[in-house]
Amino acid sequence: MKDTIEEGKTAAITSYILIVGVFIAMSMNVENKNSFASFHIRQSLGLSITFLSLGAIISNFDSIMVSASMWLFISVLWSYGIFSAISGNSKPLPILGNLFQKVFKTIS
Repeated sequence: MKDTIEEGKTAAITSYILIVGVFIAMSMNVENKNSFASFHIRQSLGLSITFLSLGAIISNFDSIMVSASMWLFISVLWSYGIFSAISGNSKPLPILGNLFQKVFKTIS
């Protein structure tokens, strides 16, 4: 298990670098499927899609409070995810993590 985490750590951390990092991490994980990297790729893909979706919706509001709330929400989840990847943990993101694992279960 520890070897799996160490082998997948680079791809897991890379996946949290914006949406581009998700695709880079996916390409890094193509040949040697690593379960740790796959877990974090699913989490970060879900987080990126959530960010883009919320951003599209919230851009219609002209309120700094609404925008700041979204940025705070995404920043907290992103921080949780990247620190989880760095420390070698496979804990789902709060609130949405389990949903991301179910929705993106085919991504490995």
